[in-house]
Formats: sequence, C-alpha cells, structure tokens
Amino acid sequence: MDRNPSPPPPSRDEDGDEAAGGDCIGSTVYSKHWLFGVLSGLIQIVNPENPKSSSDDEEQQTELDEEMENEICRVWDMSMDEDVALFLQEFNAPDIFMGVLAKSKCPRLREICVGILGNMACFQEICVSISSDKNLGQVLLHCLYDSDPPTLLETSRLLLTCLSQTEVASVWVERIREQPAIYDSICFIMSSSTNVDLLVKVGEVVDKLFDLDEKLMLEWVRNGAVQPLDQPQEDSEEQPVFRIVPCVLEAAKQVRSENPEGLDVYMHILQLLTTVDDGIQAIVQCPDTGKDTWNLLFDLVCHEFCQSDDPPIILQEQKTVLASVFSVLSAIYASQSEQEYLKIGKDLPLIDSLIRVLQNLEHCQKKPENSAESNTEETKKSDLTQDDFHLKILKDISCEFLSNIFQVLTKETVAQGLKEGQLSKQKCSCAFANLLPFYSPVVADFLKILQEVDEALAGNLEESFPSLKVQT
Repeated sequence: MDRNPSPPPPSRDEDGDEAAGGDCIGSTVYSKHWLFGVLSGLIQIVNPENPKSSSDDEEQQTELDEEMENEICRVWDMSMDEDVALFLQEFNAPDIFMGVLAKSKCPRLREICVGILGNMACFQEICVSISSDKNLGQVLLHCLYDSDPPTLLETSRLLLTCLSQTEVASVWVERIREQPAIYDSICFIMSSSTNVDLLVKVGEVVDKLFDLDEKLMLEWVRNGAVQPLDQPQEDSEEQPVFRIVPCVLEAAKQVRSENPEGLDVYMHILQLLTTVDDGIQAIVQCPDTGKDTWNLLFDLVCHEFCQSDDPPIILQEQKTVLASVFSVLSAIYASQSEQEYLKIGKDLPLIDSLIRVLQNLEHCQKKPENSAESNTEETKKSDLTQDDFHLKILKDISCEFLSNIFQVLTKETVAQGLKEGQLSKQKCSCAFANLLPFYSPVVADFLKILQEVDEALAGNLEESFPSLKVQT
C-alpha cells in the first residue's frame, strides 16, 4: 500500500456538535467514538508519528499492548453484529485492516484483523464489497503463507465464507488459481500441522474449491504428479514437491480421533478426486499412496464405523462419511484390483461391513406406522427428506461396491465366508434384497458359486427370491 487510510471522522449533527444519542451504532449500544479511537489506534500502531529506531520498532511490532489488544478484541466480538459490521464497512475499516496486514509483524494483531474481516464477510453486502477489492484480496491470500496458526485459521475461515457466497466464489477461485504458491502452502499445512481446528478449516476450503471448480482440482492433482523413475525431481532436497493425496491422508489421520466432522471433510475431498481419472491415478499410481489410502479407509469401515455393537441409528451420524469412504474404496477396487494390497483377505471383511450398513439402512428408513402429530411431521419434512436423500446415496454406493466384490468371489472365498459368518443366510438375504433387480446378473453368478459350496442355502435363497430361478 502507498499509505494508510485516514481514520473515519466523528459523527456530528448540523451544528457541528455530537448528536444527542447519535453516538450509538445502529440499534446497538456500542459507541461510534470509542470505535473511532480504536481504529485510529490501529493506524498509529502501523504508522507511528514518532517512530523509534528500526530495531526497536521491529521488536515493538511483534507484540501488542495488552490494553490495545483488549479493545481490538472487543471490536472483533462486536463485528458479529450486522449494524457494527456495516458501520465498519461504511468508514473504510477494511482499508485500515489491509494496512495492518500489509505492514504489521505482530501475529496476534494480524489474527484479530483477519478475524474481524471474517465476521464482516458473513454479511452478503459486505462480502461482495470485500471480494471486489483486488488489493485486499491479494493481501488476504498472502496471509495463507503466514507461519502463525491462529492467523491461518482466521484466513481460512474468511476464505471459506467468501467461497460459500455464489456471487463472489468465482472471483476467489480465479485469484487462487493465479497464485500457484497457495497450493504448496495448503499442502504444507495439511501434511505438517497438528492444529486440528486449522486442519479442519483448511480441509473445508480445499473441499469447497474442488467442489466449485474441477479445473482447479485437476491443476492441483497434476501439480505434484509423480514423475517417471528415469526423470527424478531436480533439487528435491531444497524444494520439496507436495502431492495432494499424501497431504490429504496425513491431515485425515491427524483429525481422525479428535474431529469426526473434519474426517468427513477429508474423505469427501478424496471422493471428489475419484470423480476424474487423473484423481484416481493420483491415488493408485504410486503404490505407497494407494496402499496408505486403502489401508486407512479399510480400517475405518471395518473397525471404526457402523460396528456390530453400534445401534443402527448410528448410521444417521455416519452416512455422509461412509458414503465417501465406500465410494473411494470402490473406485480403487475397480481400477486397481490387481494391486497386492487388495488381494490379502480384504473381500470378506468388506462384504461384512457393507451388508451391516445395508441392514442398518433398512432400520433407519422404516417410517413410523402411526403418526400422532401431523404438524410436527410438516416441520420435520425437509429434514427427513434430506436424511432420506443421503441414506439413498449411501445405499446406492454400497450396493455398487458390493456388486463389484461379488463379481470376483471364488468358490474358496465363499466357503470361507460361510464358515466365518460373513455370508450367512440372513446376510445373503439382505444382500440379495438390496442388489435386486439392478444387479441381477451379479447375484445369479454368485448363486451359482454358492450352489457348489452349500446347495441347501442356495436353494433356500432361490425360494426367497423367485426371480433368480429364471436366471439360474
């Protein structure tokens, strides 16, 4: 910036005096004059009238006076009020914050200023104004290179808020595309940070970016693509090359136990990657990455989510993350079934998990027979519809994955499944009920194998599902 903006003038009436009762901001009890004083203090911090020596000044800029910090934090809290946010916008407070971010070396001050802007951006009119300011946009994106986790967290929160506004989302996507270094910064955070709150928010930003713009997702996938062995990376020791999938996996492992919602976000990122061929290749092209991805997701569905001792209703909490995990596992399974990490006893545990999910789905989708309060039903109708929608997605993904596994089952594997209980009569009935009629050929082929292993069970299933008799 060439200069810091001038502080806003105090509000006065036509006679030049302060208007009686006019010191309040909108309908709040907050004082305009007090706020002017804080904003003026911010300008003074960045551009002192009597600067000390450069070394003293640099030391001073890294710390924030306790009284000033308390006052700015009050503004941070106040900025959640729309009247205050609009007042700050009217008096060009974003320009003041931009000056602070461009010049200050105080991490706490930078965090607070970005936090205030993040609160202000929650209101559409202000979000559009902030987003249309190209200089402010560049300064804010530059905060993604900061080394201070709280500042990174507030920057990510602000960015996610703007990306969630349809009117301005494309502006931010384009700005991010124009700064390739943002990719490295975000990958570094995901691969090295232990701050779970930061990892979750950065994951939400990446998830939103990939959901908004497939072109950007492909650019990021290709950015760290594995080069052929005969073309090693140059200067790899000095300039590490980040690849998106290992970074996402590392972040997912970090948030796994502490933040289920964060894990859901990272699983959805992987699911978005599998919607394009380059994304699937980014997962399976490197054996270590493919194995790490498979093992993490396999462990989640076989040992953590929707376990036999969980109540069926748990599926309502886990439906979206399970849909993402099964979708990614299915994509890997379909594209790289010859990989060694898919060959060692993986089919039966997955069949067991998939059928258990389908059994619980049947329970969750049961409607109460007698509805007492129609008004209550009306108020919850949209929520129920949304739940049904996500449950249907989970069912469709589970059935497709189960059918893929059924197609490669051998006589030996079926015999083992019957012995260990993964393919009992009850579970086979559940599988058939969900796979028919869309996957009739797959079920028919499986039944032929089952007849060789347990003819009585195969006969019972045929009786339960007459449509199969025509095909077998």
